[in-house]
Order: sequence, then structure tokens, then C-alpha cells
Amino acid sequence: MRWMIKNGTFITMNEEQPVFKGNMIVENDRIEALTADELDESQFNEVIDGSNRVYIPGFVNTHGHAAMSLLRGYADDLALQVWLQDKMWPNEAKFTANDVKWGTSLSVVEMIKSGTTSFVDMYDHMDEVAGVVETSGMRARLTRGMIAIGCSEQVQKDKIEEAIAFSKTWEGKANGRIATMMAPHAPYTCPPDFIEKVVQASHDLNVPLHTHMSETAREVQENVDQYGARPVAHLQKLGMFDRPCLVAHGVHLTDEEIAILKEYDVRVSHNPGSNLKLASGIARVPELLKAGVWVSLGTDSSASNNNLDMFEEVRLAALLHKGVSGDPTAVPAMEALKMGTLYGAKSIWFEDVGMLKAGYKADLVGVDIDQPHYYPKTDFASHLVYSGAGQDVADVWIDGKQVMKNRTLTTMDEEKIKAETQACYDRIMSTS
Repeated sequence: MRWMIKNGTFITMNEEQPVFKGNMIVENDRIEALTADELDESQFNEVIDGSNRVYIPGFVNTHGHAAMSLLRGYADDLALQVWLQDKMWPNEAKFTANDVKWGTSLSVVEMIKSGTTSFVDMYDHMDEVAGVVETSGMRARLTRGMIAIGCSEQVQKDKIEEAIAFSKTWEGKANGRIATMMAPHAPYTCPPDFIEKVVQASHDLNVPLHTHMSETAREVQENVDQYGARPVAHLQKLGMFDRPCLVAHGVHLTDEEIAILKEYDVRVSHNPGSNLKLASGIARVPELLKAGVWVSLGTDSSASNNNLDMFEEVRLAALLHKGVSGDPTAVPAMEALKMGTLYGAKSIWFEDVGMLKAGYKADLVGVDIDQPHYYPKTDFASHLVYSGAGQDVADVWIDGKQVMKNRTLTTMDEEKIKAETQACYDRIMSTS
């Protein structure tokens, strides 16, 4: 299929041509061209008038736990460890595969409707997650998250084998839209020998690693007390950084640690909304970017955020670091947009995603700009970052296929998903 958007404004994330006005041609799953030439519309299966839209690459959400949407609003305004140990983990232990299916489905609906086309998910019952990704048309890098403290040696072994089996089953599936990783949950939830075994599995499978790291000051100090090293040095010693590695949060980092992350090409998922809500701190994003570290954006779960709107994360990334640094140029609007799109794709090794450019995947979002907060028509990158919101997204394509048209999903039954997730929550809360 060959189709075209005409008369559009495209924010490409391509430095050679950051903003383009004209036409975009898509053939099957890839962008064929951006051109200002007059074209014969009869050549195309479909021609879309883009005159009231701004088009951007789809957002790439590089850290989350999609099924935790089932616990949105259940426990707020708590410190991370209290929130996890007293509220989240006891209820997550009640989750069935069916709960994960519907919780993930709810999150995918929310992500598509706010312009996210690719996401990272670390959770359990990952076959269900992959199934939702496959049927919804989304693109994702998925991983079975593994907590190993308090587990027998056999249980630890079973978790690693399950994660390996998941990777072997799903890597490259859904027409290449699904990729996998290996994920020890965090240094504070996984003993060193367990992490080393996961690193070896990453080597054997040739897939990247993902983990939580240096999210709170308490976590960092406990790592020092238990292992005699801060998390960065600890994971470096265990071989995590010898593999392609994405770490979530990276809030509490020293200059030396930032240099180590750059040396090993470790990518960082910045989760400003979740970090603020849990009072975990503010990551040193300008310093990371200046050092040349790939920094992307993630929402974390909607139980800690409490939404999956990447417009909010982009805005926070642009505003927060201005405020704490006293430097209004710390993270400019276009840089924040790139963190949510291009840098996100690079951070999860999706090399042909995150930019509107010939040869790249046709993962794009049409934003309705015929609204008061997009006037006057000046700098649309600025408008998207400082004025835009997820509900402004009108149309979404992934792999060249339209998954939302004029705010209506084409691959998912939104009403059924909302009803099923409510039923799942009610059952979880009624189970002692």
C-alpha cells in the first residue's frame, strides 16, 4: 500500500531538515519520501489532507510496567520503598495472567491515544503483554522483570529460564515490532550472583539488559552498606555494562558515574513524573546530555505517575531542569521532543524509528493544531512542548498502519477494555 499526507507540517527530528512543510509518502511500513513536489494523487491508495495537523514521530516510552495500570490511584503520596513493599507488591502478587492482559491493554489504549507508538515493558506474564502488543499494532521492547531476593535457588533458576524462553519465543515477532531484553529488577532486589547469571543469558541470547538503578538516595546508600559500592560501580563489576544496557531513573549520579555510563554507552531512561511524585529526586539530565549519554523519557507505571502521557514527560523534562539549574537553556523544547522520540528509539536500539525521514519506519502521530492553544502559528515544536497534551493527538500510524483515526482506535475495543480492567481491579481488591 502506498499513501500520502499532503499539505502537512512535519517536525522530523532530523537535524538536516528539522521542520518540513509539504507531503509525506509512505509505502507499506516505511517512509518513502518527504517532498514539496506536486504529485499525482491517483498514484496513491489514500491521500490525507494534513493542513490542520502537525506530524511528529511517535513517542517512545522507555520505561514502564503496563499492567500496573490496575493499581492506578490505589496508593499515592508515599515513599518508594513503602509504596512498593506495603502497597504494590502484595497486590501485584494477586495478579493473574488475565489481569496482566487487561491491565496492559488499558495502558496500550492510553499510550496510543496520547501519541506513543513504542514502549518498554518490564513485568511478569509477559506472553500476555506480547500478545497485546501483537494484536494492537504497537511496537515494544519487552522483558520479564526478575526479583530474586527471598527466593530459593530453584525459583531464581526458574525465573531466568522463563525470561530466556520468553526472549526466544518473541524476539522479532509481530513483523519485527517486538524485541526483547533481560531484566534483573534492581541491584537491591537481586543478589550479585543472580545478576551475573542474567548477564550471561544476555550474552547467550544477544539481547540488551534493563534494570532500575540509583532511583533513590536510600537505595544508593543501602547498596554501599551491603556491597561496599554504589550501584554504578556494583553493576559495572558484575558485567552489566559489558552488554548493551538501559537503566531506568539514574537520579543519584556523581560526575564519575556519569563518565562511566558514557564510557560503556549505557542509556538512561529519565522518568521525571514518577521521580517527582515519589520524591526520589531530580536526575542530572543536562550533565548526562552534555557528557554524550543517550537520555530518553519514560513514564514508569501509571500507579506511580499516574498517567502514560508522554507530552507531560516532555514538558517536565524541558521545565524541571531549567528550574533547578537556573539556566533557561538547560533543556530546550526541541531537545525535550527528541528525548521523547529519537533519543528514545536510540536508547532501546530501534535504529529506524524516531525520525520522519526516508527509509525510516512509518511510526507517526498527527496532532490537531486547530485549537486555541496552538495559535498563533509560530514555533510548533515550542507549542507541542509547552502547550500540547495527549488529548490533542488525532491520528496514529505504526509500521505504516493507522491504529487511531480521528481519536477512534482501529485495532482495540476501548469500551470492552475499560470494563474488563475495572472487573480485574474489583477482583484483586476483594481477594485477601
